[in-house]
Amino acid sequence: MISRSSIDRIFESARVEEVIGEFVQLKKAGSNFKGLSPFTDEKSPSFMVSPVKQIWKDFSTGKGGNSVSFLMEHEHYSYPEALRWLAKKYNIEIEETEQSSEEKAQMNERESMFLVSNFAKDYFHNLMLNTNKGKAIGLSYFKERGFTDEIIKKFELGYCIDEWDNFTNAALAKGYDLKYLASTGLTIVKENKQFDRFKGRVMFPIHSMSGRILGFGGRILTADKKAAKYLNSPESDIYHKSKILYGIYQAKKEIAKQDNCYLVEGYTDVISFNQSGVENVVASSGTALTSDQIRLVNRLTKNITVLFDGDAAGVRASIRGIDLILEQGMNVKVVQFPDGEDPDSFAKSHSEAELKAYLDDAAQDFINFKVSLLLKDSNNDPIKKAGVIRDIVTSISKIPDGIQREVYVQECSRIMDISERVLFSELAQLLKKELQEKSKTPAKKNQPSTEDPNQPPPEYFMQQEQAQMGLVKGGQTAIQKIDQLSILENEIIKILLLYGNEQVEFVEELLQVDDEGREEISLRKYVNTVSAEIYVHLHEDEIIFSNTTFQEIYTEIIHQLNQLQKLDIDGLINHKNNNIATVVTSILMEKENPNRQLSNWEGQNIEVKSALEVLAKDVNDVVYNLRRVLIGEKIEELMQEAQKSKELSLDLEVIKNYTSLKMRLFEKLNRVV
Repeated sequence: MISRSSIDRIFESARVEEVIGEFVQLKKAGSNFKGLSPFTDEKSPSFMVSPVKQIWKDFSTGKGGNSVSFLMEHEHYSYPEALRWLAKKYNIEIEETEQSSEEKAQMNERESMFLVSNFAKDYFHNLMLNTNKGKAIGLSYFKERGFTDEIIKKFELGYCIDEWDNFTNAALAKGYDLKYLASTGLTIVKENKQFDRFKGRVMFPIHSMSGRILGFGGRILTADKKAAKYLNSPESDIYHKSKILYGIYQAKKEIAKQDNCYLVEGYTDVISFNQSGVENVVASSGTALTSDQIRLVNRLTKNITVLFDGDAAGVRASIRGIDLILEQGMNVKVVQFPDGEDPDSFAKSHSEAELKAYLDDAAQDFINFKVSLLLKDSNNDPIKKAGVIRDIVTSISKIPDGIQREVYVQECSRIMDISERVLFSELAQLLKKELQEKSKTPAKKNQPSTEDPNQPPPEYFMQQEQAQMGLVKGGQTAIQKIDQLSILENEIIKILLLYGNEQVEFVEELLQVDDEGREEISLRKYVNTVSAEIYVHLHEDEIIFSNTTFQEIYTEIIHQLNQLQKLDIDGLINHKNNNIATVVTSILMEKENPNRQLSNWEGQNIEVKSALEVLAKDVNDVVYNLRRVLIGEKIEELMQEAQKSKELSLDLEVIKNYTSLKMRLFEKLNRVV
């Protein structure tokens, strides 16, 4: 278990913009950074990072938090795993305290699979570099391919000895469970026998974007025609080949820096390019390109260059991936190598300068590439040429941006010598057909709920942001009714977080009765802290928040402000309860919403008071409104009971008193009933 002092050092050292910058391309936006959400497929950036507050907020999903919570959300790390990742990044030595048996038992299966995979990576790498068989077979293969010691170390290449159970026995001897050796696919278990899946193969570890080992690719070194040349880890809880790109971990920084990503097919293509000085390259590892893989790149850059072998047949089989890239709103270029060449061979036979120059000079727009490729087969046949044109327009229809579509239609018209009117007509038909197909897609029903009961409901976050954007209209009355308590509780937490320790002058109404029984209201002014004022009101009415997360935050804030005399925002942002950290972050980042519309009052010569000037009124309003809603719920509850009760007159008297109290609150709020 990681000690408290180590955790504190990690939080003190970690910079949220540096951590998130490893996974998302961030651009400066005032005092903050902005980028595309890594959790949804979006075209306009709504992901904000605040270096000052050391927090992030994804306005497209409502997620937010600190460096640790980002790693937990993005990489599916546990809390300790996220801390260890940060400790490694910032060279912090972790102090461990002894784990209890319960804590040890909490290590889930995914974590165990990651541990086994990491052991395998180290075992294969060390065996190749430090044993006679490893050097003679595995290392010599990579050397023959021209790979240097530095590049072998960078990609942590290895070798699995050609023995039935060498690795499995080594792992079992180290205490790793056979269950996880089997679930990762490293070991094949049949009845009472177990043997190494990758025996006799050189090993290519497959890293996640953060560097965790997800699986392996193994290449056979013999001429056995019955065995697959390349063998990948099977699908598992940690490895999904359609969702990862080989080399993304090593390439991510350079992709963001160069604002371009080269996409190749195989492991050695990536490695050879890296050795030649081109590091912004990833591979689909022989699988058909998927939308999930493209989205990985889209987090880092909008520009992707697809590299094809000189083999024309292979190009035609892979060209479908271009349409998938266009659908993601990315800019696509294509480079085809000369006949008989692939990225690996071309990189080895040319200098770094020659390789980079070729990539620049040979890159062409996807339309020019598809036209040159497909027209070769048309042989001036009008019908085949029409088919080529439809194929090009189909690709253009995948582009989500209307302006880009129009530009490409004009380009297609010029190249193919056909009128823009005909092309736009064909494009309109394709878009209409696609829209109709989408409208026919049935909505998913009876899906199990994944919502956390302690979190505000999703419509609450939606309504908050819609209200800021001026989009809440009368048609949403039902949602407003449902969420009034959550919204008011959120407002109380917001005021406490931002102004809890502020000294403010409040005004209290005092009801006095003179000797003749006449009521007279007098005003008393007094100074109090915002936190103390809110606490007195809520404590007096014995109010408990309906949302347990809000209640936990409120309790901690009041304790800090009343006992410690200051608010520890960092303690709430870095709270081990991720619900608390998420809600606090959401409140603190409200003003950073890129979709938030601000009124230009100053431009209209309208004087607007500062938040501090109206703070006393805001505190009173939110407390009175909370009381009003709770009293309204109580009246409704009593009315339902009165209908069933025999003592109707007694119930009606109580309801009358509550209604009178509610009317007084309306008066204080200056509302018209």
